[in-house]
Amino acid sequence: MKPILNIAAYLFVSLDNLVELRAKILDECNARHLKGTILLTGEGINMFLAGNEPELRSFLDWLRLDARFKSLESKDSWSETQPFKKMLIKIKNEIIRMNHPMIRPEQGRANFITPKKLQEWLDRGTDDLGRPVVMVDTRNAFEVEYGTFENALHFNIDKFTEFPEAISAHKDELMDKTLVSFCTGGIRCEKSGLYMREIGMQHSYQLEGGILKYFEEVGSAHYTGTCFVFDEREALEPSLESIPLEASIRKKQKLN
Repeated sequence: MKPILNIAAYLFVSLDNLVELRAKILDECNARHLKGTILLTGEGINMFLAGNEPELRSFLDWLRLDARFKSLESKDSWSETQPFKKMLIKIKNEIIRMNHPMIRPEQGRANFITPKKLQEWLDRGTDDLGRPVVMVDTRNAFEVEYGTFENALHFNIDKFTEFPEAISAHKDELMDKTLVSFCTGGIRCEKSGLYMREIGMQHSYQLEGGILKYFEEVGSAHYTGTCFVFDEREALEPSLESIPLEASIRKKQKLN
């Protein structure tokens, strides 16, 4: 096993006293020599961290002592070297900006589907009731270029705030389909899934844990290419191994 543990984790939960919370978390991360990026907002936390496994697990244990973070789960992968240069904790207005303040995942999640169940649906092309399944990629255009699910619908958006308008434009043609939205780790779909239901797309789901969880539990079935990640590893194979830059470029060119 490679020596550096990488985690991606998020949780929608009401937070206050963000400046004080930021200072406490930064102290704990620095004491354990962790590096990465944490976003703190009034609606929750989003983390990409890396370090030696005992120290990183210890930090997560410490964080979960706070009742607000007790249910926090992480998606894990491994690397030979530290993929981050420093430790940053930023205070933002939203974990993932959508500009739809009434979409609040803490008050109730969108319907979700597990990676294993999704594989069953994709194997036969329909859900359990026989409706056609359409994968909806909520990521930005440059991320899609690295890889995506076979025949996935995407909108060539430059930022997530463009997604609501993009999916709304296809509402009528998708109404009789079962839609499964997905992203890297699941965080964007916490909002996209709720939005799709709000505009009347009742047969919509989000992929639990995103592409990374699908790679962990299923692998490459029905997926082509790699998954872009927001650190110096750049992209991960379905094996959750990082891919060298030159190989990543070749794969992108092949996809395009």
